[in-house]
Amino acid sequence: MCERDRLRADFVRRAGWGDAGERLLAGDASFRKYFRLSRPRASAVVMDAPPPQEDVRPFVRIGRHLSGLGLSAPAIQAIDEDNGFLLLEDFGDDTFARVLAAGGEEAELYRRATDVLIVVQRAGPRALLPGLGAYAGEALIDAAMLLPEWYLPAASGRPTPDEETMAYRAAWRACLANLPAMADTLLLRDYHKDNLMWLPGRPGVKACGLLDFQDAQQGHPSYDLVSLIEDARRDVAPAVHAACLVRYLGETSLDAQDFAAGFALMAVQRHARIIGLFVRLLERDGKPEYLAHLPRVWRMFERALRHEALQPLRAWVDRLLPPELRHIGAP
Repeated sequence: MCERDRLRADFVRRAGWGDAGERLLAGDASFRKYFRLSRPRASAVVMDAPPPQEDVRPFVRIGRHLSGLGLSAPAIQAIDEDNGFLLLEDFGDDTFARVLAAGGEEAELYRRATDVLIVVQRAGPRALLPGLGAYAGEALIDAAMLLPEWYLPAASGRPTPDEETMAYRAAWRACLANLPAMADTLLLRDYHKDNLMWLPGRPGVKACGLLDFQDAQQGHPSYDLVSLIEDARRDVAPAVHAACLVRYLGETSLDAQDFAAGFALMAVQRHARIIGLFVRLLERDGKPEYLAHLPRVWRMFERALRHEALQPLRAWVDRLLPPELRHIGAP
């Protein structure tokens, strides 16, 4: 038994689950791993997040905050901050992704997930926590730099000239400068089908279980809705996409025109980042499987770029990435 396994076994024993069976559930893109503990009539999940690479405290803080807003984050049953372990409520195996793949009702699932975002927006300043980072301004631009840094060189066959990289940043700054002001809200950041759990035994908004929220920040209220209904790896039915937008705006009373501009900008930012990311996953990490999703992401990117608020970025993309350079991943 390695030292990490020994530490985890000791944590499980001290938490009162020493007699339970254990099996690895999953790892993710970080150093974290998850293990299910099973007894005949009970189960729990251990988050194994080894320091110094990982820190369980943000998960604990954000999870308790979400629960306080009336949402379904996993209850925390035991904590070992020093060694990086949490004992969590087990939400089961029914991610939205699995339920959808098995024929689950798309409109119902996306409505419940949209309702979570409505609860957060309606909470106003209560949704925010002291010390949350802001996903805005230069942070948004920095994340979107994956497009000129990775996709453009791969598509054009040459490095992106420095002056064009600077022009891309300038276009972003011009778009952000004209973005209508809208109060920040809590952003879960990776709000999509793989991080949402279907809990049909719970009422209303609580039927949508939340995972992977430890990197929460604050920013434009459209961002998590973009993440949900403009999924890089799944086609969301146009009627469902439209219904989520109508529901969110109807229940939050935000200005529809201002929100549409923000939604378009956040969509372009997210899709630009993902287009570059999928090429980086191929070239740096040897993972070609994500390229099959690029045509979908390009369609959503092009649609969002049509908004008048995105004209400076649209001009840069049309000049540097004309249609013939948007072919990577196409069948």
